[in-house]
Amino acid sequence: MAISFPVVRKLALALPGVEERLCHATPAFYVRKKLFARLQEDGETLALSFPKTQRDELIDRAPDVFSVTAHFQNYDYVLVSLHAANETILRDRLAGAWRLKAAKQAVSEFNATQQR
Repeated sequence: MAISFPVVRKLALALPGVEERLCHATPAFYVRKKLFARLQEDGETLALSFPKTQRDELIDRAPDVFSVTAHFQNYDYVLVSLHAANETILRDRLAGAWRLKAAKQAVSEFNATQQR
């Protein structure tokens, strides 16, 4: 099931302290002025912060959803196909990307609200 960008926006902006700005002329999401998600120029792919040490495992589990290009190979990012992702996967990956860039206290508070 394809995910539209308005859904991406809704999920990203629901996370604490997130701001939307342009990055390389495409919509992007920041927390503490740190980029954690950006729509790629094709309008169909989202780049998300993700530890490159865990990226291959994620891609192996769902190669239709996750990928990496040569451009991102040396960075802590993974690409998400919005045509192949579902809302649950996207919500989880956006929250994970946010956790990598948010303040530790904000992450602790967010995690506490998610366990209720």
